[in-house]
Amino acid sequence: MLVTESFKDVPTKHGGDMRIFLFHPSIPNYPKATFPGVVVFSEIYQGDNRPVQRFARQIAGHGYVVAAPSSYHEFTSSEPLAYDGPGTDAGNKWKIEKQLSAYDEDATLSIDTLVGLETCNGRIGATGMCLGGHLAFRCAFDKRIRAAVCYFATDIHSATLAKGKSDDSLKRVKDIKGELTMIFGKKDTHVDAAGRDLIRKTLHEAGTSFSFYEVAWAQHAFIRDELSKGRYDPAIAGICFEMLLELFGRTLSSGLGEREGGDEEPEDVC
Repeated sequence: MLVTESFKDVPTKHGGDMRIFLFHPSIPNYPKATFPGVVVFSEIYQGDNRPVQRFARQIAGHGYVVAAPSSYHEFTSSEPLAYDGPGTDAGNKWKIEKQLSAYDEDATLSIDTLVGLETCNGRIGATGMCLGGHLAFRCAFDKRIRAAVCYFATDIHSATLAKGKSDDSLKRVKDIKGELTMIFGKKDTHVDAAGRDLIRKTLHEAGTSFSFYEVAWAQHAFIRDELSKGRYDPAIAGICFEMLLELFGRTLSSGLGEREGGDEEPEDVC
């Protein structure tokens, strides 16, 4: 599909207007076509940086209206941070200066923006990488989120997101009503084996519907296709994108209706 791009500045209670970048599928001769929506959260470099642009365009090209919010509107403009030392330092600094409630407000406003579009059918998913993976996880606390794909989500296992470095993400997993896909590299130094085990165990015990993937040789940020310090793996990134399309296609695009009941126990047969 063709993709058009625009943005919307949305006032926030926590400070500044949040710029939401919109990536919209377009089908010639079908001006009234409607699509599911997906919120795409960036890593610490925020908003409309080039890797996130390309990721959002890919998703939009498969028939989803994408909203990509800029996370640091309390501190700076919507311009993306540079992939260098100062940009990294600023992103890591603001990540733990921003209020947890402000992150959640950003998610709510992003969903509201999608739902408010005449071209969005109201079925919403979320995804993101690194910090954005954690924000997609928290976005799923909103009952309007039917599915979320979280790439190498940081700080969930350590509960160190936002001001005070004391988030409640793992404590709130029972608030997640949609389906999750969690993706990590086994060589990820930001979320070690014990941290990944804790996330998986907590999701199991909460009865969450989820898939959990660990790529044997992948490091942190292995889907980021620019300045990834030698970590970008296009083959694995492509496979993970197919996982995203499968989940969103099944939960957002197929018109299943509301989910009922829980996961059934598998039949024990050969």
